[in-house]
Amino acid sequence: MHAPLASPAVQTKGFGWLAIVRIGLVQAAIGALVMLTTAVLNRLMVVEFELAATIPAGLVAWHYGVQLARPLWGHGSDKGAKRVPWIIGGIAVLATGALLATQATLMMDSAFPAALALAIFAYALVGVGVGAGGTSALALLASGVAPERRAPAAAVTWIMMVGGIVASAITVGTLLKPYSPERLIEVAAGLAAIMLALTVAATWRLERQAGQFREDAADAPPPDFRAALAEIWREPAARRFTVFIFVSMIAFSMQDLILEPFAGLIFHLSPGDSTKTVGQFHQGGILIGMIVAGIGGSAFSAKSAGGLRPWVVGGCLASGAALGALGLAAINGPPWPLGINLFVLGFGNGVFAVAAIGSMMGLAGAGERTREGVRMGVWGAAQAIAFGLGGLLGAVGLDLARGLVRGDGAAFQLVFAVEAAAFVLAALLAVKATGAAAIRTSAGQGKREQFA
Repeated sequence: MHAPLASPAVQTKGFGWLAIVRIGLVQAAIGALVMLTTAVLNRLMVVEFELAATIPAGLVAWHYGVQLARPLWGHGSDKGAKRVPWIIGGIAVLATGALLATQATLMMDSAFPAALALAIFAYALVGVGVGAGGTSALALLASGVAPERRAPAAAVTWIMMVGGIVASAITVGTLLKPYSPERLIEVAAGLAAIMLALTVAATWRLERQAGQFREDAADAPPPDFRAALAEIWREPAARRFTVFIFVSMIAFSMQDLILEPFAGLIFHLSPGDSTKTVGQFHQGGILIGMIVAGIGGSAFSAKSAGGLRPWVVGGCLASGAALGALGLAAINGPPWPLGINLFVLGFGNGVFAVAAIGSMMGLAGAGERTREGVRMGVWGAAQAIAFGLGGLLGAVGLDLARGLVRGDGAAFQLVFAVEAAAFVLAALLAVKATGAAAIRTSAGQGKREQFA
């Protein structure tokens, strides 16, 4: 029999840093399982099975499209007495989808129609699992963390998710040498089992520690979604930030599905080596960039969120410069220091990402108090759409470029140039979308609406 819930009027201590790290382990499990579908399977389809890059990109875009239903899953966990079952159930569905996607990929060389149908179903499960598990985990984090800890808690969980991607990429890449279909199935099954067990262990009795840092539902009911969306869109600061998130995340995700094919086609790396190289250097660079921006930019302080604009802009420009360098690598080939180039790209991506998270948390907290979840939902939806569209644009752009220009190197160079330009545009948008002025504007608008 469960103990009665604490009164919403009383604030309990809530999550400490250990509990925040435990939720971060859930995010790490999500990142590790998604890596299998977006990196390893993507590379096999394009390089080993010689399929158009549009096919894996479309499957990844489909899994992002499914995640547009995140508000429904979040609402379901809101209505229930517990969020942990939603988290564990989401990871179980995600693990099942990853295993089915692996099987579907291996079938594409012999039974393509059936394999594609299975892959569509599998990637739908991946999207459902990520959406249900991830949304519920973040909802638990938001409801169980004191307001002054929300920004650092969000940064910690994102960093741990990237850490999960890096660790799994290096481990899977090592275990896949030498590569064989049977070995891939074994590695995928082992990864799924370990990540599910990690999630169960990380969330064991975790919900009992959650605090009550929200208004009573009877006094402050959640707003109607359409009304809340219209309210947020009327705020210039929130509207500019939504556009910035959309453009920057398109630029951020355009490279995801073509880096491993790039390493295979231009630098002739094996499946295990390409997974390990991209994971170790690019994802490792993201992790270090996030840590540096978190410390140097005071991203772990909600009060300094308005001062993160230089880090956001700098991260975007560094990412654009690194993509320009990859364009040179595309036409120079193996003599180019691919690992260093990927690390610089990842570092710029990491600086931009964690600074954008800090700005997002600051803007969410600056508006009307009862709208924080809706604001994060709007920006989360913009991010999901951008990630799906960005990955698809990168892969489709590569296919089109390979048909328009002579040679794979020139095709990759053209796509990398477009991505670099998108990051420069994002940097320009960040000048007004982030910073102290934007947060003060949002805060003033929120107060005016609160007393209207």
